[in-house]
Amino acid sequence: MSIVVTGATGHLGRHVVTQLLEKVPAEQITAVVRDEAKAADFAAKGVKIAVANYNAPETFDGLFAAGDKVLLISGNEFDKGRPAQHKVVIDAAKAAGVALLAYTSAPGSLHASLVDDHRATEEALLASGLPYTLLRNGWYHENYTENLAPVLEHNAVVTAAGEGRVSSASRADYAAAAAAVLTGEGHENQTYELGGDVAWGFAEYAAEIAAQTGKDIAYNSVPGEVLQGILTGAGVPELFAGILVEVDASIAKGELVVDSGDLSRLTGRPTSPISEAVAAALKG
Repeated sequence: MSIVVTGATGHLGRHVVTQLLEKVPAEQITAVVRDEAKAADFAAKGVKIAVANYNAPETFDGLFAAGDKVLLISGNEFDKGRPAQHKVVIDAAKAAGVALLAYTSAPGSLHASLVDDHRATEEALLASGLPYTLLRNGWYHENYTENLAPVLEHNAVVTAAGEGRVSSASRADYAAAAAAVLTGEGHENQTYELGGDVAWGFAEYAAEIAAQTGKDIAYNSVPGEVLQGILTGAGVPELFAGILVEVDASIAKGELVVDSGDLSRLTGRPTSPISEAVAAALKG
């Protein structure tokens, strides 16, 4: 029996594999990657490496075995039909008779079009008859803190989210939940709504950056079309800029406040505060 992680060299996947290595022997972990070279550090620790691509179904032939536990990390190719990509993994897992397929989805409270791919994948997973776990991950701290450069350049946090709040958590927090599910028992056919323990607003976020940098950081909430122009002007592809603007509209409606407590229950510890992610980002 292996614990198999797809997208294992991505931002979240790396955290998951690293945390699995603290729980199980390396030889029980299989990291599925597109580029073997990027997984050299995992291979050096004894992790099995499998090369496969969501866009090439044949690369998943024989990759899984009966009894495996699989983490399907959602793809990030928004323009390539993610549900069909994910179904490649689901079909291969079903053919092999895996014991569990966990999928990183989006909160049930979120209604932006970003979630359409996730809901379609959830439907395919439930229709497969496989034992499943839906890890409905909320927003990541890093979605914001990895983009501090323009904030520090212009001394302003700019969103179209108004007074909306976000229950974000760190990638490491979400990875810990995935590792707990993959190494634990009793998670079959469960849906977990995952988010940080403390919801925060963007005025607070701006104040936190100000406190840590000594700069005067303002919070400017702008109309969605203004933010769209700012993002595309900064080189963000129009499709992705539109997704970000739509998510801000959802935040304004309270759709990214996740107060289930599932994340800290799964990990057995409080989620990390946004202040820690800001500090880590500022250290570079």
